[in-house]
Amino acid sequence: MITKTAPMGWNSWDCYGTSVTEEIVKQNADFMAKHLKKYGWEYIVIDAQWFEPKATTHSYNQFTELCMDEYSRLIPTENRFPSSKGGKGFAPLVEYIHSLGLKFGIHIMRGIPRQAVHRNTKIKGSDKTARQIAKTSSICKWNTDMYGVDPSKDGAKEYYDSIFELYASWGVDFIKCDDIARELPHEEEELLMISDSIHNCGRNMIFSISPGPALLEKAELYKQVSNMWRITDDFWDDWELLYDMFSRAEKWCTHAGAGHWPDADMLPIGPIKQDYDKSIRTNFARSEQITMMTLWSILRSPLIIGGEMTGFDDFTMGLVTNEGILEMHRNARHSHQVWRKEIDGIEHILWMAVSSQGGIYIAVFNTGSADSEIEIPLTDLEIYDKIFGTELWSGKDISAKDSLKIALESHGAKAYLLKS
Repeated sequence: MITKTAPMGWNSWDCYGTSVTEEIVKQNADFMAKHLKKYGWEYIVIDAQWFEPKATTHSYNQFTELCMDEYSRLIPTENRFPSSKGGKGFAPLVEYIHSLGLKFGIHIMRGIPRQAVHRNTKIKGSDKTARQIAKTSSICKWNTDMYGVDPSKDGAKEYYDSIFELYASWGVDFIKCDDIARELPHEEEELLMISDSIHNCGRNMIFSISPGPALLEKAELYKQVSNMWRITDDFWDDWELLYDMFSRAEKWCTHAGAGHWPDADMLPIGPIKQDYDKSIRTNFARSEQITMMTLWSILRSPLIIGGEMTGFDDFTMGLVTNEGILEMHRNARHSHQVWRKEIDGIEHILWMAVSSQGGIYIAVFNTGSADSEIEIPLTDLEIYDKIFGTELWSGKDISAKDSLKIALESHGAKAYLLKS
């Protein structure tokens, strides 16, 4: 599936872990449709273990009973997703999401349920069974739900075809497949089989693979088989993780393009980890949230909100509805780091991109522990004439002849659209 711009949406993990419910999904979908859809936000994605009846936190229940149909395929648990009763699966919830003008996605784990293998259940479209296609030596290190599937076995293709046939019948628009991106090259054949089944299921779906860090040497493969791939392990509201992302972004920026996007992971903003404590909000300072949103946008990473959207304050709403920043996310091309250096003892980073609508974008970051004022020669941007433009976060017009003077908060950023 070719997407002209990186996906924008919401994922349930940062806020609810494995415990999200149909009611919570609907309340966030309603909020997005009312307040964010007009800015380009459109995907509502349910993360891990929607098939686990006892899930209550970000922690996984090990070796637990899962909801499964007769063909070894996981289905929604009715106690958390009541509209799935009667074998309807996610179809009723998808219909509701689509009625709002939004799109719907789910998280899946690579492989086949261990309980299907232990019970030796059927595979739709095949005379083989779950036990005959399983690769029991291939297991996830942090989740006990699945065994890998052996692509060389008869029935393996039919299994993957059958699960995506099911998801297509529900109307799913987005698949996040976990335990696959950083497992290469060990499980590369399984990734190829999954990708083939998705692309031949009869419905266009975004294909996202996790977790990271993805392997840079496999970049061309990721681009061929998926729409987005995680360049980091789980990203949380910790400055050290955000600081580390600059190095990852520099390595991956050249691989962003129509239909394929390096994924810097979800945006842990607003209320998060609500399954632990309803009062928990992001630990990121406001300046750090601006830095995160700026870097993700000029990199053209997918923008996936992690917080409970109904609890957003005015600052958080401004963060996700700034039209200049979101235009940079859509229109930036050939994004790259220009330099990373100390100025007056404080590290600063300069990024640059071409705008598909004319002009250039620049993003300037202060990664130091003190506020700063710096002066960037226009020749660093290969500009030799006077320029004018707009600082995107504030909306203020600017002009400069030989250099651009910028004041930055500690851990903060500014972004500009410049024209000569």
